[in-house]
Amino acid sequence: MARLTSRFLVDLLIRRTEAAGGFAAVIAAGDDQAGTILIQCRDRASMGQLLERRFAPDGRYVWEAVDPQNDGDSEARAAYVRRRRRADPDLWIVEVDIANAPQLVAEWAVLA
Repeated sequence: MARLTSRFLVDLLIRRTEAAGGFAAVIAAGDDQAGTILIQCRDRASMGQLLERRFAPDGRYVWEAVDPQNDGDSEARAAYVRRRRRADPDLWIVEVDIANAPQLVAEWAVLA
């Protein structure tokens, strides 16, 4: 089975979010082929989960909440995102603003 590129997956997420009435934007573009994808979830501009697509031991990809303290601290989140971007320049950072963004990501992940 062919692996879908990161660019394709990000474009698909943006289209799916917009089709559901939300807004999505690329904050930082990563490697088109195999960059890791980090999603900053929002709901009407209030902060939601921070999700990262990771490779699981069983060979599948999983979406994992990676909020630094998961307490809504926007500065801690911004610092975490900056550290991740410095450590991995191929990282995609996508912001998704829609009600129940984690559910949309989970539904989208099944397609991808």
